[in-house]
Amino acid sequence: MPAETLRPRPGLLARLGLGTPALRAWALYDCANSAAVTSILTAIFPIYFVSVVAADLPPALATQRYAVATTASLVLVAVLSPFVGAIADVRPVKKRMLAAFMALGVFASASLFFVSRGDSLLGTALLVLVNVGLNGSFVFYDALLPHVAREDELDRVSAAGYAIGYLGGGLLLAVQLVLILYPGLLGLPAGAAATPAQATFPARLAFLTTAIWWAAFTIPLLRRVPEPPIAAEAHGGAPLTFRGALTRLGSTFRTLSRHRQATRMLIAFLLYNDGIGTIIRMATAFGTEIGLGSGALIAAILLVQFVGIPFSFLFGSIAEKIGAKRAVLGGLAVYTGIAVLAYFTRTEAHFFALAFLVATVQGGTQALSRSLFAALVPRHLSGEFFAFFGVAEKFAGIFGPAVFATTIAVTGSSRTAVLSVIAFFAVGALILLGVDVEAGQREARAADAVAGAPARATTP
Repeated sequence: MPAETLRPRPGLLARLGLGTPALRAWALYDCANSAAVTSILTAIFPIYFVSVVAADLPPALATQRYAVATTASLVLVAVLSPFVGAIADVRPVKKRMLAAFMALGVFASASLFFVSRGDSLLGTALLVLVNVGLNGSFVFYDALLPHVAREDELDRVSAAGYAIGYLGGGLLLAVQLVLILYPGLLGLPAGAAATPAQATFPARLAFLTTAIWWAAFTIPLLRRVPEPPIAAEAHGGAPLTFRGALTRLGSTFRTLSRHRQATRMLIAFLLYNDGIGTIIRMATAFGTEIGLGSGALIAAILLVQFVGIPFSFLFGSIAEKIGAKRAVLGGLAVYTGIAVLAYFTRTEAHFFALAFLVATVQGGTQALSRSLFAALVPRHLSGEFFAFFGVAEKFAGIFGPAVFATTIAVTGSSRTAVLSVIAFFAVGALILLGVDVEAGQREARAADAVAGAPARATTP
């Protein structure tokens, strides 16, 4: 009998990418931050801001102020993250930096509880802080991935994180929406019988519970995930100052350009993730335009959250068999089909079908993009390289919507604008096709060996 048939089959958690306490603790941060993404940035606060916080402003001005705050916060993080990433690669501070950004986001989320009608400036400032805290923490969370997982685990672990994020964010959002729709469960009157403070209490409570959830599910990572050691060459590097970080950043930019496969992957991600981000950001506006009510839109958001759980795990398994690159290309093909089908969408049933299709590929495509990039970067520069990855992700939130808006202005049709995102998927996929994953992995290993970086994490 062949020896491999006698080898015990890995347990369920190991097959899902959650085989060790450190891996499970790392993945739980997706559960932590997804609450802020779904409850504050996607489903509840945008409506609360326009209908309550900025109710004294003209609707167009309220929407504009919200958009400006979102854009400003993303630009701020895009500028800041390469510098803090550079610092984290010369000093063992990745977990402390993650905790600091998390604390900023948690503080801002909890403070939203005190924002009421007329507090538009305060609400805008806190929204900026939530975005900075959230996206700043992503730099260090993603940078920990190649340290906590073996090379052959990256795809499964990254996909598991997204799946757990969908589960956590979806469960908390569902509870929050029940309390908002049925305030009597909190002992509060509904409708005209409620005072302004009572009417807004369930939504404000959602912001507070999001902050608590975010902080609580960060604790396992801070306790169980070890701080990655610093490569031997880093100890003699630039000091822990802004100027030192700037010097280090310039060096990393030149290093990144020498890692051609990682650079190609980064450019491909910038393009196709722009298309993904545009679909995510414009879905609610598109649904409203075809006549969907807020209840249906929120239901579609919940559908994406819960359907995304098994499909994120499935993408991790598929990547193990055919490779992350091919799995991502498959996801982009589905996204192209989604854009085509959206052109013909007319009814609520059509919109929910599109939401289901998005749920099948959204988490998996983004998770495998993260793990594929992690496989191509030197581990001792993971903080800086993932900072650039984060910058690409932030700028991906700018170009797509701009093209979408321009297409509407030229053609007068949002349906034609939906088709415009296909260009992002097509060009991104073409560049991704040119990425030689094996060559990129060899480049990364060689760079780690020269720098004296510790061996890749192993599973007991």
